[in-house]
Amino acid sequence: MKFKVGLAQIGPTLGNLEANEKIIRGEVKKALKRGVDLLVFPELSVTGYFLKDIVPEAAIRKSTPLFKEIAAMSEEISIVVGYIEESSRHGFYNTAGYFEGGKLLHQHRKLYLPTYGLFDEGRYVGAGKRVRAFDTRFGRAAMLICEDAWHPGLAYVASQDGADLLIIPSSSPARGVKKQNDGKSSLAIERQWNSLTRAHAAAFSQFVFFCNRVGYEDGISFWGGSEVILPTGETLASAPRWKAKLLIADVDTADVRRSRIATPTLRDEDLHLTLRELRRIQADRSED
Repeated sequence: MKFKVGLAQIGPTLGNLEANEKIIRGEVKKALKRGVDLLVFPELSVTGYFLKDIVPEAAIRKSTPLFKEIAAMSEEISIVVGYIEESSRHGFYNTAGYFEGGKLLHQHRKLYLPTYGLFDEGRYVGAGKRVRAFDTRFGRAAMLICEDAWHPGLAYVASQDGADLLIIPSSSPARGVKKQNDGKSSLAIERQWNSLTRAHAAAFSQFVFFCNRVGYEDGISFWGGSEVILPTGETLASAPRWKAKLLIADVDTADVRRSRIATPTLRDEDLHLTLRELRRIQADRSED
């Protein structure tokens, strides 16, 4: 199947849901004009990232008008957006929603909440409990939010659950900035993300859609660099650093088939072996 994917590398405004809804709506309009079929936004694109104590004020529920408006936008184009979700029991989660055909098709609650360095997510939101692949009109997909992708077991589970498309919304701040001899800057975090996304793509012969935000919050800069990675681990399209950009790429899911024929490592994966060894390790650790 052939389709156009768009990565909306935007800079949301912290806590201003109305302004961010306008940005999202504007990107949807641009994407529709350019024939995009699937539009991916960054982590917490509805709310901004460093929310801290205003998490409850910024949270949305399925009954919230804004939630319904986002769902309505997906009548003509499939959309992935990030938001603070308030559960029916008033728990708060960093969530990515996949909307298609005018409704919410799947939600992923961020599983690993960074609470170190400049990150403090674990103080304000709860962790998700599961990762699932799900069926879309483009094939089977899975979502991991930012830090989730740094835990390779999650990408492994998603691939074993049948994901051919791995969607990674992110709010990755710039870290490890160094000046090069040519006067340009390099980012350690960018090199690390490049390694991660290519490894996930090549190891599991799947497309990776990495959408990172830009802009500033509380003096922290987000670097962008969104990318579409082929199942071979090669780059199909990439966005610049620091600048807002609607990155569009033509995707052909036949590339998944070609990659798995050429390198059938996914076929040879022994899930029973993995489970057996993990149970052994778990038992050994319980005795410590």
